[in-house]
Amino acid sequence: MAEYRARGHVLLCGGTGCTASGAGAVRARFEEELAARNMDREIKLVETGCHGMCEMGPIVVVYPEGTFYCRVEPKDVAEIVEEHLYKGRLVQRLLYKTPVTPEGVPHYKEIPFYSKQVRIALANCGYINPNNIEEYIARDGYVALAKALKEMSPEDVLQEVKTSGLRGRGGGGFPTGLKWEFCRKAAGTKKSAICNADEGDPGAFMDRSILEGDPHAIIEGMMLGAYAMGADEGYIYCRAEYPLAIKHLNEAIRQAEEFGLLGDNVLGTSFSFHLHVKEGAGAFVCGEETALMASIEGERGMPRPRPPFPANKGLWGKPSNINNVETWANVPAIIRNGGAWYAAIGTEKSKGTKVFALTGKVKNTGLIEVPMGITIREVVFELGGGIINDKKFKAVQIGGPSGGCLTEEHLDTPVDYESLTAAGAIMGSGGLVVMDEETCMVDVAKFFLEFTQRESCGKCVPCREGTKKMLDILTRITEGKGKPEDIDNLAYLGNQIKNASLCGLGQTAPNPVLTTLRYFRHEYEAHIFDKKCPAGACQSLLQYVIDGAKCIGCTKCARVCPVGAIAGEVKKPHVIDPAKCIKCGACEAACPVKAISKR
Repeated sequence: MAEYRARGHVLLCGGTGCTASGAGAVRARFEEELAARNMDREIKLVETGCHGMCEMGPIVVVYPEGTFYCRVEPKDVAEIVEEHLYKGRLVQRLLYKTPVTPEGVPHYKEIPFYSKQVRIALANCGYINPNNIEEYIARDGYVALAKALKEMSPEDVLQEVKTSGLRGRGGGGFPTGLKWEFCRKAAGTKKSAICNADEGDPGAFMDRSILEGDPHAIIEGMMLGAYAMGADEGYIYCRAEYPLAIKHLNEAIRQAEEFGLLGDNVLGTSFSFHLHVKEGAGAFVCGEETALMASIEGERGMPRPRPPFPANKGLWGKPSNINNVETWANVPAIIRNGGAWYAAIGTEKSKGTKVFALTGKVKNTGLIEVPMGITIREVVFELGGGIINDKKFKAVQIGGPSGGCLTEEHLDTPVDYESLTAAGAIMGSGGLVVMDEETCMVDVAKFFLEFTQRESCGKCVPCREGTKKMLDILTRITEGKGKPEDIDNLAYLGNQIKNASLCGLGQTAPNPVLTTLRYFRHEYEAHIFDKKCPAGACQSLLQYVIDGAKCIGCTKCARVCPVGAIAGEVKKPHVIDPAKCIKCGACEAACPVKAISKR
């Protein structure tokens, strides 16, 4: 009997974000509704990886039309099946609506969030079932591997990557082809290719989404790198907090081995490559390559002095190469299309695209992949849709806890390695946190330093003691106990820690403090000299007050106050006892006439 071909596909996002929003229940309802109408053979339901627009999940995309439905709930499924899949009519109320127009956008690619993206690393995320190798193959999967093994020498593969201008996407930005070349030329026959999937930046989920949505791209990229470098074994070091990613990786490895695309004598050639998944315990410092290798070896994850570099003496003392998830994911497309094709995207010194996790006070949060050279303004206001509630843009933290805060004057700065470094930030792995006018920059610096100080392995004194001292100063400032000399002391400590720390964690930990000192010094001065937080965010410097002229004496504020700090008779103005108030803000949220404010 001839195979039955579906007339349409319903692609349901199964990434972590949409799963947390109820995508599993939506899928179950689709299965029920399609079966009830005998449409389960003509409409194929596919659970994909992350579509990127996490703010709008659960996401459903109907093909071949490419209709994008957002925030779909189980109760919406019957209407989609009846109206769209059966009658061919769009369900208008579930379409994405832009911030400036109320009309729904019917087609996926017309949504501003997607229209400026150039997807290479994310090409398959949201399009294929990551647990089906045949779907990956149908989108040119493993074509690059076959091309390399059948038509190219290891030197040819290496040269294409060098021609592409691909730089490490994990933060350092070192040329990938040059890094591979060092490993290839290193003495020894036993070499390893390693994928750093230990993504630990607050608010970052780029690597996780690629691992969940397109694990075969990582496998193929690593095999191409291994072929070019002469490696026969590989490790994917993934934090255990990513259970879905680990599940998909292990299934992808199993399927690749079953298809003869991984293991001994790949595709009938002399090339053999074996791949393992190593689960990490979640230490941020294990994102540093020497600490990562120590963890794989069963040791405590602590950085080692360099030289020797991993290319000469890495895992188990043998030559090794480490790249992050996004870097490996770019390699198959480069080998398929040629290095010159990739080099034509981006800027003169920063080639290709970059994946960012766009979060914070922006309307469209999620995962984006944009060409190098796009401006911060385009990212925030076109792809991101602008600031929530149309408040004023204040800053963007780029590069995660190791990056820096850039201001409104940097909105037209191109997103490339050189421009961001000149502005005082770094590309980092791709975290991009947007802040509005109500964000306190001193508190932001404290938040990121708290993270890096807590994650310090403690091996070197500058990082262990220096970040603790900086955090003590910042804490004192946000509590209204700052001293005039604190600003100079923070700058001095920050520069000393950057110059003297052993690894990248300590060398970049002061960046958020130094950039906020550079661009928001006036906020530090207000905290120290005026004992005020201009943004009204630091609780110790706030006081909640009730406007007696507005208060209607409804008692709602008194009823929600957890410490009984509000007193007053019914229908008469209430007052807050500042000695009892813990500044939780519950009263302000409960007041129906906005009589309570913080000063």
